[in-house]
Amino acid sequence: MSRLGNYLRDTAGEMKHVSWPSQKQAFIYTALVIGLSGAVALFLGAFDYVFSQLLNKIV
Repeated sequence: MSRLGNYLRDTAGEMKHVSWPSQKQAFIYTALVIGLSGAVALFLGAFDYVFSQLLNKIV
């Protein structure tokens, strides 16, 4: 049980050193991730559509 207590105490100490983003930064980062994910999905979807159309013409 002592090892678990030491682990939790050390973890709590390390968490005090973490610099957390502000609410505005968290919102901006979240919007950026969602936007980039959507852009990548559209990009890959377009390539998938083009290649499947080419494959259908070949076959």
